[in-house]
This record gives sequence, C-alpha cells and structure tokens, in this order.
Amino acid sequence: VPDGLPPLLKAYRMQDKARGVGFDWEKKEDVWEKVKEEMGEYQAELDAMASAENDQDRKEAFDRAEEELGDFLFATVNAARLYGLNPDTALERTCAKFRRRFTYLEEKTIRQGRNLKDMTLAEMDAIWDEGKAKGL
Repeated sequence: VPDGLPPLLKAYRMQDKARGVGFDWEKKEDVWEKVKEEMGEYQAELDAMASAENDQDRKEAFDRAEEELGDFLFATVNAARLYGLNPDTALERTCAKFRRRFTYLEEKTIRQGRNLKDMTLAEMDAIWDEGKAKGL
C-alpha cells in the first residue's frame, strides 16, 4: 500500500490486503465491539486531557488522545469496508452536505442582515434545520 495515499484510503487498502491473507473478522458484526472499545479509549484520553493538572500531563494525554482517535478511525474504516462502503466516498458526501447546509446558513443570515458571530447556537441550529428540511 503506497505511503503517499491519503490516510483514509491507506487504512482501507491496508485492511483489504490483510483480509486477502485471512486476517479479518469471522463475522462482520463482530467489528462493532472493536469500534466501541476504540471509541471508549479515545473518550478516556479526552477526559484525561480535560482533567490534567499541568501542561506536561495535558500534552501526554493529548498525544494519547490523538493516537486513540487514529485507532477509532481505523476501526470505523474497517467497519465500512466490511459492509462494502467506501469511507472516502462517504466522507466526501458528508463534506458536500455540510457545505450546502452551512452555505444556506450563511446566506440566510446575510439576507437577514445578521452576523453569525452574533447569533446563538440555537438560532444557527434552527436555520441549519431549515436547510436540512429543504433537502440540502
């Protein structure tokens, strides 16, 4: 698997190659326990970061959290692969959807003569939900 691939595709290809030699889940449903485990480990390190008493502990927890985030993403990519989904395509679609909805939010706010920075999250969410209801 080429090192130059984007990380999401690299993870997918590495897992597919491992599958080719039999290193894979016996049942695809079994992957969910691993995804949950990795999410829990990631959350624990985020909690450790938040409760760190000094900069050194916070830095160490940050490094561990970043590693656990990678493990969580890797496990999620593996789940996608097992279900025949392309995580790169899925993420691209979500990015496009986010862009459409956020653009709607920005444009509506401008038409109202308002500034997003002056709005509450609840006000922004209401407009976001409008865009979502319109199929954006």
